Amino acid sequence: MRKLIHLTLSPASRLARLMVGEKRLACDPVASDDPQAHLPVFIELDGTRSEGLWAIVDHLEGNYPEHPLTPEDPLQRAEVLRWLDWAMGTFHEQVTRRIVFEKGAQRYTGAPARSAPDMNVIRQGRDALRVLLKTIGQAAEANGNIASRECSLADLAVAAHLSALDYFGEIPWAEYPSTAEWFVRIKSRPSFRTLLSDRVPGQPPTSTYAELDF
Repeated sequence: MRKLIHLTLSPASRLARLMVGEKRLACDPVASDDPQAHLPVFIELDGTRSEGLWAIVDHLEGNYPEHPLTPEDPLQRAEVLRWLDWAMGTFHEQVTRRIVFEKGAQRYTGAPARSAPDMNVIRQGRDALRVLLKTIGQAAEANGNIASRECSLADLAVAAHLSALDYFGEIPWAEYPSTAEWFVRIKSRPSFRTLLSDRVPGQPPTSTYAELDF
């Protein structure tokens, strides 16, 4: 059986889990016991290891082309990859690190060790989130999904972050209907089911986390 070693609330791990689901691969997710390891790690049937998100993206797209997550058209492909970089760069730094990494336990996020959540940092993340939620909604309205009509790596990457934030009830969905409508569509995909079943001991998700509409 293939294995994916991951951290429950890490967006990089969540994206890897979504990709495995979209590729329709039988895979055993294994929670890592070392939050500071180079994660996620995907282990193939023959033992081949892909360590880190970018290696996993390259491996899955290169070896399982039947269900592509990047368009063939060069311009669309570039746009999908731009959004992937934005999600794992700008969004991660401005929002996820300031909210999820503050509120979530290190063993589930991979965040640096800390003593207690810093509310000033969380407020900064919330302010940045509101701006970026508008950006996501505008893209979804214009393209059908984030970067193209079809679901792509762009959608999965952004959704990986939003799902971690949604676990803690941090997203004011009612204020961003276009973003909420897009997220409901992504959240309803079969690949998302494994994320919706996540439960962190001592930190249960918000009551609407697993609902397919809100």
